[in-house]
Amino acid sequence: MRKAKKAVALAMSAAIAAGMMTGCGSSNNGSSADGDVVTLKWVAVGNGMPKNYDEWLEQVNPYLEEKLGINIDMEIVPWGDWDNRRSVITNSGEYFDILFTDQTRYSTEALNGVFLDITDKVKEVTPELYESLPEDYWNAVAVNDKIYGIPTYKDSSMTQYFVWDKDVADKYGIDITQIKDLETLYPALQKIKEGEGTAPYFMSKSGLKVLVDMYFDDLSSGTQVVGVRYDDDTHTVVNPLEDEEILKDLDIVHKMYSEGLINGDAPTADDTNKYHMMFVAQGWSAAAKTTWGPNFGIENCEAIQFGDTVLSNKTVQGSINGIYSGSQHPDEALKFLQLLNTDTYLRDLFYYGVEGSDWQYTEDKKVERLTSDWAMASYTQASYFTASTQVTDEINQWEEVKQLNENAKPSPMIGFNLDKTNIQTEIANCNAVYEKYYPEYFTGAQDPRELIETIKSELETAGWDKIREEAQKQVDEFFANK
Repeated sequence: MRKAKKAVALAMSAAIAAGMMTGCGSSNNGSSADGDVVTLKWVAVGNGMPKNYDEWLEQVNPYLEEKLGINIDMEIVPWGDWDNRRSVITNSGEYFDILFTDQTRYSTEALNGVFLDITDKVKEVTPELYESLPEDYWNAVAVNDKIYGIPTYKDSSMTQYFVWDKDVADKYGIDITQIKDLETLYPALQKIKEGEGTAPYFMSKSGLKVLVDMYFDDLSSGTQVVGVRYDDDTHTVVNPLEDEEILKDLDIVHKMYSEGLINGDAPTADDTNKYHMMFVAQGWSAAAKTTWGPNFGIENCEAIQFGDTVLSNKTVQGSINGIYSGSQHPDEALKFLQLLNTDTYLRDLFYYGVEGSDWQYTEDKKVERLTSDWAMASYTQASYFTASTQVTDEINQWEEVKQLNENAKPSPMIGFNLDKTNIQTEIANCNAVYEKYYPEYFTGAQDPRELIETIKSELETAGWDKIREEAQKQVDEFFANK
């Protein structure tokens, strides 16, 4: 660690003395060279810097030095500081080599020149990395047919689940395996409500916003009020909120809410880790045992899929790592990301923390966690499928996730990213309307067919027609050139 810091200081001094400028703004070069050893700067989000970061580096960097002749220097930004910190980084030209990004920022940052075009380089320099991901995933991160980031291969498709306290369901003779839509969910919840005397279905103010994602591609538009249905061969841009299939589902949700099957404070309730008899969540079925049950106090937790598994730009772009357009070591950064995505030991160090302190291998090469406070967020890093499974895992949940990805229904709009340049004001205005009404709309607190008329009227005033016209024009051009 002392050696790396000294090298950074020397390199920065040399850069300042030479008056070096990199990227789209003036900055000090945060990467350094110690002989032939390059230090890469990676900025990501998580729970802040790990308290045992130096101890971790003493395991990671010698391994990276032996494999690739590089070192890594991490900056893990706390969640609450992430938006401000990354704005400073991307707007000031501050030096980095790798930066975590996602669907809320990636396309704009790529178009603004923050990230390096790696379309050819990722294939030539790191063919193993390129081949480790399905072609649809590379298409999903393409911006104007160019690749600017490496998507994380994880639960990159989207599947929704009804998550149950099975003991409660069994108590009332409910076969949860037969409940796969809202129509069959309704009578089951009625039965539980009659017996328990309380609302069995917990909703936060997000309600069933996921209905839009289940049926529509949002075109990377940054708003839920425009989209193309996955099954629409004409690729017509519409307002998903007025889709008849979604309205039929929301009719049932409204009935549930009116009859007290959903918690009355749903339009204002935050997500909370407290006991729920039943709720909806995105993930995979094994998460009922590994995550949802423990987090929500359900001893016998089971999850049943609700709707199709879908794959879109949005689902893939939930986790991306981009290389700075001004990086002095782009090839090394790519080779590092290739190794992290394909080397199990390195992946385990990033995923679980310090070996021997945070975790250890069992005789059968599974991971036994010794602590639960590793501050790095695993989803920001690399493939889930390279990491070792834990000794507590009853099944290999990553195999289930991989199967969901492989069997997902791909959006016909994969590879399309809406250019929002001429409609940014209208999108902001329409989002303000959406934010005002979505809690009442998606929790069933108001009649959806009455509320949608108010929403449509206000969206029209906010400029929705201009957004639709521009989006349709771009969609038509996209398919004309395919």
